[in-house]
This record gives sequence, C-alpha cells and structure tokens, in this order.
Amino acid sequence: MHGKTIKILKLRSMVADAGDVQKYLSPEQLHQWEVERKVDDDPRITKVGSFIRKCSIDEMPQFLNVLNGDLSVIGPRPITRDELEQHFSDEEKAELLSVQPGITGLWQATDRNAATFESGTRQKIELHYVRNRCFRMDWKCFTGTFGAMFGKKRTGR
Repeated sequence: MHGKTIKILKLRSMVADAGDVQKYLSPEQLHQWEVERKVDDDPRITKVGSFIRKCSIDEMPQFLNVLNGDLSVIGPRPITRDELEQHFSDEEKAELLSVQPGITGLWQATDRNAATFESGTRQKIELHYVRNRCFRMDWKCFTGTFGAMFGKKRTGR
C-alpha cells in the first residue's frame, strides 16, 4: 500500500536455486517468466511443492502478513515493482497502491491463470476491484477463491 515494499511469507515449493531461471526454463518458458513472473508446467516446482500448491497450503503463512498489517485477506494481489512499472500507467499505479494488497482477490476468484499481464486482463481485473470494492465484491472474491481452489473447475496450480 502506498508503494511500501513488503516481504510475502510462503512455504517453499521450488528448488533452492529457483531464482536461476535460465538454468531451468526453456526459451518459451523464460519469455513467459519475463512477462508474467509465472510459468506453465514450471520445472522448478518440487513434488512436495506441487502438492502444497494444489492445496494452496503455500499461501497459509501469509496470514502472518495479515496479522502484521502488511496484507488484508482480500484485495488486489501484491506484485513486484517490476510488474508495477511494466504493466501499469502512472495513474493506474496510484490507484492500485491506494488499497492494501490481499492474500486473495478478484483475480484469483475469477480468471486466475487465464488473466495475464501480457493480455491486459489481469490489470483490468485488479483495477476493477480497486475501483468498485465493497462488501459484496469482497464476498464474491472470498467465495470464488474457494471455488478456484476446491471446486469442479479449480484453477489453482
């Protein structure tokens, strides 16, 4: 919020040197990583990591971020400074940074993996939440997240 850098707590789901992306990713995956900061079929994810991601257990430590006041439960997903600079105009940055980021939000509850920065849909979803947030939208995010995690059409990875 307001551009304050925070450290997001998560359980490790990748190999120890996962930051060395060129060591693990194909050229196509590397391009996807540079644009989205996520990769389909990421080879760096361990077997245990795959399980904790499927169950979204890797997100549980973020509740400590909530208790610390760095995150809310629902809000736009925190992003890196690079993602902010690359994908948002100055006006959009100010809007996005005006609210506290959340563990889950409209992006996770709706299109999740289909909505990318490259296509522009992720920015639209995050800004739609910021511009229209209310209890009803938070409830939609809350219930939609559980559907994305555990429902028939689950999109978690």
